[in-house]
Amino acid sequence: MNNKIIGIVLIVIGIALIMWGYDVYEAAASQLSRAFSGDTPIEAWAGIIGGAICVLIGIKKLK
Repeated sequence: MNNKIIGIVLIVIGIALIMWGYDVYEAAASQLSRAFSGDTPIEAWAGIIGGAICVLIGIKKLK
């Protein structure tokens, strides 16, 4: 039972991190930075990749 609760929490946190990373990626300052330098903010990548990892670990805990 405890692993299922942890899994659900990890999935919820992972989805929130993915959404936050996408918001950072689509922010006006980020778009301006990408237009001039081509660089994506590290916060966007950290949120998206970290969220995906949390979701995967959460799904594994549910099994």
